[in-house]
Amino acid sequence: MTNSGGRRRPDVTTVEIIGGPEALEVGLSGYDARWAEDYKRHRRRILDALAAQDVEVDVDVDVEHIGSTSVPGLAAKPIVDIVVAVADITAEEDYLDALLAAGYELRVREPGHRLVRTPARDVHVHVYERGDAAVHEYLLFRDHLRTHADDRALYESVKRALFDQRWDDMNDYADAKTDVIRAIKSRAEAADR
Repeated sequence: MTNSGGRRRPDVTTVEIIGGPEALEVGLSGYDARWAEDYKRHRRRILDALAAQDVEVDVDVDVEHIGSTSVPGLAAKPIVDIVVAVADITAEEDYLDALLAAGYELRVREPGHRLVRTPARDVHVHVYERGDAAVHEYLLFRDHLRTHADDRALYESVKRALFDQRWDDMNDYADAKTDVIRAIKSRAEAADR
């Protein structure tokens, strides 16, 4: 269990992608209300796993549905993204063991972030430390897309255009969306002030 004196150890300093690059093999699907149900089921699974490990889950961030599948009306890859905040990202024994025991597999270990996913690769769980700016950005972006149809349509059109290309690495597809995401985040931040 994480002590109140701060981190137990330094975080990792490199990016480790377990299994190496993977081609983007799924296409865009029209919004599916079942994604919200999948999220709820996995939220319960994550909370149960962390509770069994006696992990403090951030009460403000809790476990949240993020990404395109969390935005009604938005086409998305049929992969449910979830974000979880933990007290100490470096104390993997406090959360990672529990998530692995719950059936998730480690995919990414990088500074400030861990990613586990289902063996079917249809759910990605992003783990960050409580207070990490990335969590706020995910939620701000999601909430903005939920309430701004023009930016939701823009984002979908960019994704559709990118899906016309071949992607040998799913991360390259994600990187290709960076400019439009940055622009939408900028508008979301301005609206949030």
